[in-house]
Amino acid sequence: MNLRKLGATGPTVSAIGLGAMGMSGMYGPSDRRESIATVHAAIDAGVTLIDTGDFYGMGHNEMLLAEALKGVPRDSYQLSVKFGALRDAVGGWNGIDGRPAAVKNFVAYSLQRLGVDHIDIYRPARLDPDVPVEETVGAIADLVAAGQVRHIGLSEVGAGTIRRAAAVHPVCDLQIEYSLVSRTVEAEILPTLRELGIGMTAYGVLSRGLISGHWQAAPTGAGDFRAHSPRFQPGNVEANLRLVEALRAAAAARGATVAQVAIAWVASRGEDIVPLVGARRCDQLAESLGAAELALSPEDLQRIEAAVPAGAAVGERYPAHAMAALDSEDRGV
Repeated sequence: MNLRKLGATGPTVSAIGLGAMGMSGMYGPSDRRESIATVHAAIDAGVTLIDTGDFYGMGHNEMLLAEALKGVPRDSYQLSVKFGALRDAVGGWNGIDGRPAAVKNFVAYSLQRLGVDHIDIYRPARLDPDVPVEETVGAIADLVAAGQVRHIGLSEVGAGTIRRAAAVHPVCDLQIEYSLVSRTVEAEILPTLRELGIGMTAYGVLSRGLISGHWQAAPTGAGDFRAHSPRFQPGNVEANLRLVEALRAAAAARGATVAQVAIAWVASRGEDIVPLVGARRCDQLAESLGAAELALSPEDLQRIEAAVPAGAAVGERYPAHAMAALDSEDRGV
């Protein structure tokens, strides 16, 4: 596994990271034993960066990772943890809390659930509209000084917010959705990151399975986030799958799978970008990690982007209420 450095001040991590969210119910039921086996397989393959959130399964994901990583040398992997999303006992969402006192409360619980003495990258999951980002980042900076956090990250914020946060404390990376079908970051956010020496961890590189090459236009199960995703709705999903079929032809010409080509395309955008793959089964992980060996030529890239042109996807990446909460989607920033 090749390595990449997250920004000018961040850690050196595996060129592909593992996103663990799907192991805690966001895409329907998952198998605990298979999830743990997948984490083990990722570590064995040289994956060092593991991404989670304290609200994934209301703490379930962190406890799952604690079990999976028990006995693994702490200096052999990096934990990236998002915080701030408020949930209720039935899985509802109740906003974001970025207050300094809340930040220090959240980290205490995460350290306990994860069974570690520090978190490598700590980041607010979303911008709290009622708390200046300077206050939230300042609270994480206190945790860095205390040794409980090593680096500060951001998630789904726009260029203006990135600048304000970086003025308080060095930021190592921005976690944001970036894929062949989600490319709005290229206009302003990515240039801002590069100007400031901040890396990117890209999630949704397969658009939640939509461009994996395995998705069928069928109803999603109970508890599956995609049941409410605009891109998976009738009418939209069929149009989007036509893009996937065009991508399949480009992948076949390269002797790779659709998923591998989609992941490799994100990785090709720059050495400062680390794709996160959301595999929750060993077979999914094995296919995804094959992208690490796929060096795309200029001709490959031209063929891929002709198959899935920028802006070709039908439907937004989140439902309307969730899109409205994304600072990163504020076109006026």
